[in-house]
This record gives sequence, C-alpha cells and structure tokens, in this order.
Amino acid sequence: MAATIKDVAKKAGVSVSTVSLVLNGKSNVSPETRTKVQDVITALEFYPRRNARGFAARKTFNIGFILTEDHFSRAEPFYTKIFLGTEFEARRHSFYVLLTTVPKNFRSGTHLPRFLLEKNVDGVIMAGWVPQMLVEHVQGMSIPAVFVDFCPGRGRHTCVFMDNESGASQAIDHLVSLRHQRIAFLGGDMGHPSMIERLNGYKLGLAENGLQYDSSLVVVDSDGSSVDDGYGAAHRLLAMSPRPTAVFACNDAMAIGCMRYLTEQGVDVPGELSIVGFDDIEQVLMVEPTLTTIQVFKEELGAIALRRIVEMIQEKSQVTGTVLLPVELVVRNSTCKAHV
Repeated sequence: MAATIKDVAKKAGVSVSTVSLVLNGKSNVSPETRTKVQDVITALEFYPRRNARGFAARKTFNIGFILTEDHFSRAEPFYTKIFLGTEFEARRHSFYVLLTTVPKNFRSGTHLPRFLLEKNVDGVIMAGWVPQMLVEHVQGMSIPAVFVDFCPGRGRHTCVFMDNESGASQAIDHLVSLRHQRIAFLGGDMGHPSMIERLNGYKLGLAENGLQYDSSLVVVDSDGSSVDDGYGAAHRLLAMSPRPTAVFACNDAMAIGCMRYLTEQGVDVPGELSIVGFDDIEQVLMVEPTLTTIQVFKEELGAIALRRIVEMIQEKSQVTGTVLLPVELVVRNSTCKAHV
C-alpha cells in the first residue's frame, strides 16, 4: 500500500503539518528537520497528490526552463548541464521543471511555449541569450523569472553568471607563467554578455601582467562560437606575423575547432601554440592533447537559479541582482612553456 503523509510524519517523528510545510517548500522549518523529513519521504517513496498540493497552495509546482533551439545542442552540452542542475535541485523542493526550446527568431504569436499559454508554471528560468520579445511576454505575466548566463538588463532582473572576467584573467595568468608574451584571443558571438566579459578578463589579465593589449591579436570572425566557428577563425592566427605563441579561446568549442585546424596544418599544440578554453565541457577530455580550460560548475549554476526562483515564488516577490559563481583553472596538456 502506498505511503501516506501520516506515515511520513510518524517515521520522521514530526507532525503532519511539519511534513506539509516541507512538501510546500516553506521556510519556517529547520534545515535538520527538513533533511530528516526529505530522507523519510525518499525512503518511503511517498509521492503527494500533486493536484491537491497545487489547489491548497494555489501553485502549480511547475517551473519552466527555456532555451533557444541552438543552445540545446548535443555538440555543446553546456546548457544541458545547467538544466540538469535545476532538475536535481527541484527534487529537493518538490517542484517539477518543464523544459522547452524556442527558435532564435521567436514571435509571441506563434512560438510561445505551451506552459506559458496555459499559465501552467509558477516561474520561469531562461538560460543563455533569449529574444527580448519573450522576456517582455514573461514580464507581462507577472511571474518570477531568473536568467542564467544572460541578463536582459542588469539591476532589473535576477541573473546568475559564472565569473567570466576572473576566469579569463586566470587563463592569462597561467599562460604568462609559462613565459608567453604574445597571447591571442579567439572569440565569437560577441553580442553575448559572457563573451564580452571574457574579452574584458583577457584585457585585465594582460594589464595585471604588464602586457600591452593589442587589438590585432583579437580574432572575431563569426557571430557563433561553435567548433566550426573556431575552425574557420583559426587560419587568421597562422597568418599573423609574428605568430602568437598562445591563444585564449572564449569557449571550449572554439578552442577544439581551433586545435583541429592547427593539427591539420601541421602546427604542434602545445609546442608551437598553447591553447586555453573556457567552460570545461566533456569533449575537452576526448581531444588530443586534452584541453587546458576554465572549469564552470554548470550544475551549480542551475541549482542556484532554481533556489532563487523558489525563494521568489514562496515570498511572492521579484528579487533583483546578480549572483557570480567562482570558476577554476584546470591545467591539462594543451599548454606548455613558450620557447623564448
């Protein structure tokens, strides 16, 4: 027979009302009690009737997660990992996450996600760049919204970012420690705030190490930042005179594409050209040499976004501000000392 809320309360040694508070994500429960009740819920495989919860709390217990179609890619699983972070965290708060994609050329009249049309979510998380028309539609619904790796207006929204500037600066510090002086920047999709911040971090890292910024070493050949974009832009690195000894790519996908082109051209990586990426996606361990990169804790980005939106739903308030998640340098085989 299926467990009941009374069974959970009895086994956890608490009242039925306390179990109800935990199920509904209320804040007036101690962390120890919440953990104890959640452990019992898991052990007993107790699943509250969702429609009853929603009716009592006047909530759907659904949170929408929206990506543009190009972000939901097998080749670049960055945002997929963020989604998984929201999914895992949602279970702790007894919420459901509904994933959908919209086209980059979004139009409110034709491309609205069904959960928005049916008003079947209590809040929305949007990851990566999303069309302004979609942002405005969600705002018009007066439901909480959190943005991850994108912010349509600093100070007016709740946004969760990795610390892009610090990460880029760490990459430059690492290359300079290996005696590299002529360091190029390989970028794409420079309309994206994260890419702009990584370029700023590149400049900051140069300045902090006493190196002059040289715009001729900045290669931005495309509006995209995929493996193909990195491959297509890499030829400009070899055309430079004198050639750089190192390159910081704005993300791992472009770094991998760049490495592929250089290998085809007979350029030794890292012997002739060291490369650092950004994001630490799984593919960096599948290339040769393995890629030195900046690790982004993608699941934690999603978990933070989920916690923030649950807070907003529970408190019935629109919180604004930016959360910056620290990043870390991971040294692998694509970098070595410069030959000076």
